[in-house]
Amino acid sequence: MPDSNSPAFVYAARLAARRATAATLTVRLDQLSYARLGMFVVALVVAGLGFGTNLLSPWFALIPVAAFIYLVAKFEATRGRIAWAERAAAFYTAGIERLDGKPGGISDGANFADENHPYAADLDLFGPGSLFERLTACRTQIGESTLAAWLGGPATPTEVKARQEAVVDLKPRLDLRESVAVAGGNVPAADCRPLAAWGTAPTEPAPQWKRWTIEVLGWGNVLAVAGWLFVGTTSLPVLLLGLPSLILAVPLLPWARRVLTPLERTEHHLSLLEVILARLEREPFTSQRLKELQAGMSAGGLPASAQIRELRNVLKWYDSRRNAMFIPIAILRMWDIRFAYMLEQWRARSGVAVGHWLRVIGEVEALSSLAGYAYENPTDVFPTVEAGPVQVVAVGVGHPLIPLDKCIRNDVKLGGESGPRILLISGSNMSGKSTLLRAVGVNAVLALAGGVVRANSLTLTPLALGATMRVQDSLQAGRSRFFAEVTKVRQLLDLAKPGGLPLLFLLDEIFSGTNSADRVAGAEGVVRTLLAAGAIGFVTTHDLSLTGVAERLPGTVNVHFCDGFAGGELKFDYTMREGVVPHGNGLALMRAVGLEV
Repeated sequence: MPDSNSPAFVYAARLAARRATAATLTVRLDQLSYARLGMFVVALVVAGLGFGTNLLSPWFALIPVAAFIYLVAKFEATRGRIAWAERAAAFYTAGIERLDGKPGGISDGANFADENHPYAADLDLFGPGSLFERLTACRTQIGESTLAAWLGGPATPTEVKARQEAVVDLKPRLDLRESVAVAGGNVPAADCRPLAAWGTAPTEPAPQWKRWTIEVLGWGNVLAVAGWLFVGTTSLPVLLLGLPSLILAVPLLPWARRVLTPLERTEHHLSLLEVILARLEREPFTSQRLKELQAGMSAGGLPASAQIRELRNVLKWYDSRRNAMFIPIAILRMWDIRFAYMLEQWRARSGVAVGHWLRVIGEVEALSSLAGYAYENPTDVFPTVEAGPVQVVAVGVGHPLIPLDKCIRNDVKLGGESGPRILLISGSNMSGKSTLLRAVGVNAVLALAGGVVRANSLTLTPLALGATMRVQDSLQAGRSRFFAEVTKVRQLLDLAKPGGLPLLFLLDEIFSGTNSADRVAGAEGVVRTLLAAGAIGFVTTHDLSLTGVAERLPGTVNVHFCDGFAGGELKFDYTMREGVVPHGNGLALMRAVGLEV
């Protein structure tokens, strides 16, 4: 019997419920559509009888007209509820896909990829099938940037602890994650940076007497033109009011455009911000970090969501100028200028706070992403991140992006009071060497970001991380793979210099692009330098002559992954063992694919 509290069961139940809601509302929408059409016909008939005969008063037509307006409003509201249910269903569908081992993310973070980063490419942090894609639940670009920054650099133990407490608080809040996921429609990650930049930009206040003069003249223009067109007054009032309106408005138009233009690029994101802020404001958080973030969501005594709603309503009214029927009134009332005054008033009160609100949203989104991952992986644990002698001690560590039923785990101990400083891993092709390095590296990234890790337990100290696992040549740059690797190793040696955090290095098939003698000499020199700098880490190799380094460098231990060959197929158990690998599989693999060797 399935566990009713398991993520798979909960997601499936909620998916069925949202789909049922969408189906019911779709039937209701069809009914409202027919009712709306029927009421429109009734209104026409009643109006015809009222104006064409003496059977009814024309005033009776107001009854079906009012009913028609009511049905139109119900139709639009129902359509909005259907869109909500469909987006919620998509949210749970993506969750089920993630539980099945598929990416299921809303963004792969490829824009954060940096070939010069010391480990992002090596550990598949960004791009299709990446850790970022597996984690992110962010709806804003600042949320994505916050999460990417957390994955790209370690936090202090105090900060890690605060994030862990927030993740624990957010982990069971599935309703909150659903609300954020469906807010604001199907829009990509909202870029609200122009709004924040506008909020903090220097203001150019125009005289207030001009504002009220614009209001008076605007209404005067409307009344004068209406009188001229419909009442029969002369055109003199139109001229007497229109001329000073032009004299006052034309010099103010450039100022108004400078105020209004930045907001035209962010208006469609305001509803998303309003919903997220409103939900965060009323959520009963318990962690200290989330309470602190929540306390900062106000300005001028008003909640942030209410102020964003006010801004959205102002811009919505401003955009009514796009309606062809309303353009004449907008011109007469000098629409751009009067709304520029309104927006400058809003900016003077709340503009500086916008950047802070966005940072709050970004941090909560990053924490919620880690919490969603923790919820979907209930067997993963929080690591212990503490100061002390540099170490990484993991029991049953596995790669977070490998499905649980296929994830082979190993124990790793590096550093500390008695552990080895370097594990020199030999082994055959495809035996699991690189996967172990990535498993340790990715879990270290998650641990130092504040998330849970794929291990039975993990203890580590604050670390810098560096790897050489995705080194590539470049035809455009005229750079060989070996030169690229040497350059990357130089970067890691710089990271290991005194003054920074101790380095955890992941050197995969070190210097495989050169001859055996140079490989051994070069690798030994690099390892010796890293040891002297206080670093710990892994070195993998196919070249068994390199395993002799362990005899010359104290703190270096040989371990290996091995394989078997039976029935024409290679067999692996992906389990790390002590010592040097007893044999290779290169020739067997060549023969298996038909090479005559």
